[in-house]
Amino acid sequence: MAPVKKIIKKPAVKEKAAKKEPVTLEQSREAGLSVAVFSQDGKELSNISLPSEIFGLKVNSDLVAQAATAQMANSRENIAHAKDRSEVRGGGKKPWKQKGTGRARHASIRSPLWAGGGVTFGPRAEKNFSVKINKKMKRQALFMVLSGKLRDGELVILDELKLKQAKTKDMARVIEKLAAGSKKDLAKGAMIVLAKKDEMVFRAAKNLPKIMTMGVNSLNVVDLLSSRYLLMPKEAIEKIKETFIKA
Repeated sequence: MAPVKKIIKKPAVKEKAAKKEPVTLEQSREAGLSVAVFSQDGKELSNISLPSEIFGLKVNSDLVAQAATAQMANSRENIAHAKDRSEVRGGGKKPWKQKGTGRARHASIRSPLWAGGGVTFGPRAEKNFSVKINKKMKRQALFMVLSGKLRDGELVILDELKLKQAKTKDMARVIEKLAAGSKKDLAKGAMIVLAKKDEMVFRAAKNLPKIMTMGVNSLNVVDLLSSRYLLMPKEAIEKIKETFIKA
């Protein structure tokens, strides 16, 4: 009987995987998200590509909540203040002598034990309620809120936003036409974000209920979360890049 030859399988040669080069910031911007651009009359003009590093992030609700809590705590005004026995007026004289009266000994009528005296462990104005949060975390939370607005269909991009006069009725007409064109209920609340200060727009939108106006430099998590929709001209997107993203 012929001996059985063992068949030895040679290990398959694995092809070297091509190294993936890291995506640069410019490539990430070019591969942004496409959204419609509307005119002030509510007509859809074209599409614009939004940077994915600002509007394409996955929302981390814990980080957004932390940033919102820190912002509200840091803006808290500490006005509650109770006077202790050293701050209450009066009480310089001993109410009665130390011994011989049969009553308990007291040194001042402004003791916390007396009515009208100081308060023990009361609220103090020097108490610090501020909360520290890293700048990168704060900025990332802001980008996540902007990404959430886009994901939920609550972002409206305008070609431009200009008014000839600071008239509330003119601004109300613009909001009405945008709501009809974009098919969004802007009456539930909208935040208008401008790339630069426009006194006409600020004054015209001031008396509109549930309509807020702010500049790009004042963007924050709390105000964005308090408004349902976000309106901004396309020039504001470039301003957000310049303000919050370092080259």
